[in-house]
Amino acid sequence: MDAHFPQIVTSASMLDSIVKIEELSAALQSYEHATVAITDRKLYGLLHFNQVMKKAHIQPVLGLTVDLVCQENLTIPLVLYAANQQGYQHLIKISSAISLREQEDLPLKWLLGYQKGLIVMLPVAMTHHCDEVIQMVQQLHEQLEYFYLGIERANGIIHEQESLWRDVAQSEKLKVMATQRVHFLNEEDVEAYTVAKAIQQGVRVEDREPLNPIERAHYLPTMLQLKEWFQDVPEWLDTTTEVLNQCKVELTYEQHYMPKFQPLEEGKTAEVLLAEQCKKGLQERGFTGQQIYEERLQYELRVINDMGYADYFLIVADYIAFARSKRILTGPGRGSSASSLVAYCLRITNVDPIQYDLLFERFLNPARITLPDIDVDFADAKRQEVIEYVAKKYGASHTAQIITFGTLSAKAVARDVARVLGFTMEEMAQISALIPSKPGTMLRDAEPAFEQWIGTDEHKVKWLQIAKRLEGLPRNASTHAAGVILSPIALPEIVPIEKGSDDIYMTQWPMKEVEAVGLLKMDFLGLRNLSILDHIRYLIYAGERRVLDFEKIPLDDVRTYQLLQQGDTTGVFQLESAGMRQALKEVYPTSFLDLVAVNALYRPGPMDFIPVYSRRKHGQEQVVLPHPILAPILNETYGVIVYQEQIMRIASVFAGFTLGEADVLRRAVSKKEKSILDQERQHFVQGALQNEYAENVANEVYDLIVRFANYGFPKSHAVAYSLITYQIAYLKANFAPYFYAALLTSVMGDREKQLKILQEVRAKDIPLLRPSIQKSGKSYRVENGSIRLALGAIRGVPQTFLKKLQQMQQEKKEWKSIFDMALSISAQHFKEKTIEALIKAGALDDFEQDRQTLLATVSRAENLAKLYAPDEETTVLYDTRIYGVPKHAEAEPMLEKEKLQGEKEVLGFYISKHPVEQMKVKIAKQVVPLHRVSSIKIGATIQVIAAVQNIKVIRTKNGEQMAFLTIEDETGALSVTIFPKVFEQIMSLLEEDSILYIEGKVESRQQQVQLIAQKIQDMKSL
Repeated sequence: MDAHFPQIVTSASMLDSIVKIEELSAALQSYEHATVAITDRKLYGLLHFNQVMKKAHIQPVLGLTVDLVCQENLTIPLVLYAANQQGYQHLIKISSAISLREQEDLPLKWLLGYQKGLIVMLPVAMTHHCDEVIQMVQQLHEQLEYFYLGIERANGIIHEQESLWRDVAQSEKLKVMATQRVHFLNEEDVEAYTVAKAIQQGVRVEDREPLNPIERAHYLPTMLQLKEWFQDVPEWLDTTTEVLNQCKVELTYEQHYMPKFQPLEEGKTAEVLLAEQCKKGLQERGFTGQQIYEERLQYELRVINDMGYADYFLIVADYIAFARSKRILTGPGRGSSASSLVAYCLRITNVDPIQYDLLFERFLNPARITLPDIDVDFADAKRQEVIEYVAKKYGASHTAQIITFGTLSAKAVARDVARVLGFTMEEMAQISALIPSKPGTMLRDAEPAFEQWIGTDEHKVKWLQIAKRLEGLPRNASTHAAGVILSPIALPEIVPIEKGSDDIYMTQWPMKEVEAVGLLKMDFLGLRNLSILDHIRYLIYAGERRVLDFEKIPLDDVRTYQLLQQGDTTGVFQLESAGMRQALKEVYPTSFLDLVAVNALYRPGPMDFIPVYSRRKHGQEQVVLPHPILAPILNETYGVIVYQEQIMRIASVFAGFTLGEADVLRRAVSKKEKSILDQERQHFVQGALQNEYAENVANEVYDLIVRFANYGFPKSHAVAYSLITYQIAYLKANFAPYFYAALLTSVMGDREKQLKILQEVRAKDIPLLRPSIQKSGKSYRVENGSIRLALGAIRGVPQTFLKKLQQMQQEKKEWKSIFDMALSISAQHFKEKTIEALIKAGALDDFEQDRQTLLATVSRAENLAKLYAPDEETTVLYDTRIYGVPKHAEAEPMLEKEKLQGEKEVLGFYISKHPVEQMKVKIAKQVVPLHRVSSIKIGATIQVIAAVQNIKVIRTKNGEQMAFLTIEDETGALSVTIFPKVFEQIMSLLEEDSILYIEGKVESRQQQVQLIAQKIQDMKSL
């Protein structure tokens, strides 16, 4: 039996349907021939739908549901089907056009202009029978080449207005299609669909209007059901078959749309301009006349031009040049593009590929034609400026960011379904706790954990069934983090677009589909560490009036390597984890290439070779090579294959492969398919034999390649990113106050991270200055080698206040009292809560009044501002000669304890002397500062004095209580484990902020140092 379904709404409609395309395909497999139409209101799922149906030998019909404007306040829904290639193009243009309109509707003149290749159907169940609609139907019938009415009888229910529409069809001689809207696959899915709609609307199921009988019947019927429902009008079903069979669009993806560089001088090609710019760049780099560079450049240009990529390189070089002109920091390179000398000459990258033996074929391989992929890192705070430059230069209709879809993950769908079904907050918290947080977790993975919690509760059983049904559905659209499309022709000629952010369009198709239709994606990535580098450079200039050139930082700086060897890498890009710190201590880097190798090796699998690399580097293990000819390739990494480029070099030197063939080998071997491995072995061994190497040695070398194929890392990427790592480490080692000020600013919203960094600052004896209303800014600053705390780090100080304060500071305003300040910034910004937070943080200590006095005076100052400066526009001169100087309120001096409590409340840490520091002076016991514990031998017994920051009490399998503490002193924080025997003795001492004397044994757990408590005392007992 054949099947024809003209009105499927898929799950790509963001919870307006729960029909997953793969499930729809499976449901249609029982028919000999099936034709099915996608009729969503966006084209989000169109390409995926087409691909899945074609693969299943089902005829896909590409459709779109739109709202046609009849009159000012009247629209009617239409379903548009693409009958042919032209119709498909018009669907894309129509979808793009309406997505850019405020009401997302379609004017009649647009429909008439794009009607070629389209078949139009009015689904009458989605509109109302009235004179205005009838007039529009008559007009459409006259002006459209193919126009039909669509009548549905969901569940056999005849719509109350069907007879009226049959009269219209008869009087206008209009053909009628039998249709059925489908929003869920099976009748029993109606509850899941109802829940999906509730999630979409953000309401509980019981608070939304129930589905009517027709809406409850929007499932996928069988063809037998459809024939039964329309048995009195079989010609309607025939019309549906006729229309759907008429729709045949073959989508081929053979064309590539390479963007064109603008502007080009008349008579000059992109290829000529590229060669000129590269020649100039090579000269600026200082390599003109050096044969190895000249020959490599000519080779790369030849490959790039043969592939037709000259425009692309010019475009990338242009927007990077724009970024530099605006002082937007760009990365030295990313991925395999750092292996291109052309990119280096154009200053797209800042890595000399010849110095580091980077292979161009790893990036562009003449033996494996692929689109170029130059990903560029920008300081994340300014990345959007570069995207806007490209959009402005090449035109809005030629530039777009890429859409990405958020789906209902296991944890999200479980919570959302529970919420709309009316579960309590406590139940939702229990649900979240039962689902692992690791990526890729499915609800089925958590089902064993759910069994006991669900029990026989039918409400919970239904919750799980519905959640599993909705899991994985798309729920919202957002912008891809980095991808930008640049097209040589208007985008709606190729891909549907919609409104994006910052006046830049967004594609309606995600990245893979955009690339599949032949458009080139360029990645504009925002890298936080570049923003930190940029900020450090700014702070150095502000403090020392010197401009730091990152390109001139020496790669042999002794202080930098000492810092790396000690694992002192908080805030250093790629090196912050405990495991990486340990690897650095083990390898003990003494050159930039050591750092590159560690970065490449520190990944699951390859990290097993870090000890081998270290032992061989330090002469504790002999370097063994399969053959001496491999020495120039592997000596750099002590015989360990670390990089993909080494595999390529081995294949080239040992088996005579071209570097292009070697790259193909590398990719093929990494797939680990036996047939491919055997085939490539034969190829490799044959080449080695021709080079007069023994067969057993050739097989040994090939086995080595196979072993490391999955482990190898692109050296080009490792070198480029290690440059960023090194630059940050250099700044930390040589410009520590500036480094820490920028790092603290970057984590200003995260109190835990700020505290950790501040503890390190104190441990390094870098002076910390309290926040100051006169000297502090929104961010952390450096003053004569000391770090001035930021006002932006104070809880309760709004951005509007900080902006006003910045303006005042630029105008060189100086205040002598809280009253001066109130009158200057006006009552609009002088708010009691804001000023109290500043006082508690010590920011108003500038006025040389006790903090308690200032707190008591805030209301007086606020009243003064309300009276004389109610807002920025209305101010009245306050003449102290007439009115006198306002008086501060009288108050008892603030106790030291209260002072510290206030600082902790608004800052999350202490600026005045840490309570633990004060206690250490009183007790006069020999204790270890917490920041030094990590350097003490594992198993050693030590004593510490620290404040309790966090307490977590649990029960063991035996039912006994034990605890985990986080403790802190003025230098750092540490985890403490208290086992049941000790816990029983000291449990009464455990309170947050209490200061304790702890004796314990140093241990390492999951590469983190901790203390196993053996004895705990409070301060009174010492």
